[in-house]
Amino acid sequence: RYSLSPTMHNAAFAACDLDWVYVAHEVARGNAAQALEAMRTLGIVGYSVTMPHKADVADAVDACTPEAAALRAVNCVTNDHGVLRGDNTDGVGFLRGLRDDSGFDVTRARCVVLGAGGAARAVIAALAAAGATEVHVVNRSADAAARAAVLGGVGGRVGDIDSVAEADLIVNATPLGMSGPSVDEMPCDPTLVRRGAVAVDLVYEPRETAWLAALRAREVHAANGLSMLVHQAARQFEIWTGQEPPVAVMKAAARDALASRFAGNH
Repeated sequence: RYSLSPTMHNAAFAACDLDWVYVAHEVARGNAAQALEAMRTLGIVGYSVTMPHKADVADAVDACTPEAAALRAVNCVTNDHGVLRGDNTDGVGFLRGLRDDSGFDVTRARCVVLGAGGAARAVIAALAAAGATEVHVVNRSADAAARAAVLGGVGGRVGDIDSVAEADLIVNATPLGMSGPSVDEMPCDPTLVRRGAVAVDLVYEPRETAWLAALRAREVHAANGLSMLVHQAARQFEIWTGQEPPVAVMKAAARDALASRFAGNH
């Protein structure tokens, strides 16, 4: 209902002169397996998968990529002549978005991820795979943090809020600051973040959260989650079509849609 994926993908198809169309379907919780069968029946080339279906789809596809298997979460399905392959493009989307926004090199970096949910887990795994030295997971539930930290490999560990002060990269993967009741809340005290660090808030609506505004006021390089959203979709486009995704076109379409949505709410 609220997904920006149709906007981004249809703009990309038009830019590449592809006779493809992307539509959104609401699938009731528990019906993921039936939706996958419809994919086979109708010959649909690709699916994007959103919550709450990512784990169910991971269990129901014919095969998963190593990334999707490790996360036990699929956000992209490809139909190869009836064989359904599940992938997870969130991690690569985060890394490519980070590179676009800041040019930050994850190699040997000390990282802190705030949160332990699905987005956090994808980021943790991606940081570890990209060569981060440490990935500290800070979460209200220590048990959830411990399970997520495993994805960080040898550098994965449960951290606390003081870990932020020593970090090169801090990622907010909680919903705090998102439009709604928690819009004024911050995932951590912005004064804990040192000026030489890079911060990413995976929230992209509003475009500038209270946390991002406070960090930028302190001259910390900080970016929102729009680039991750665009790049995870661009990777899906690449998987399905085999073509280079028009990332700039997709980002412009997403920005315009968010601007229209924000204007409509005010």
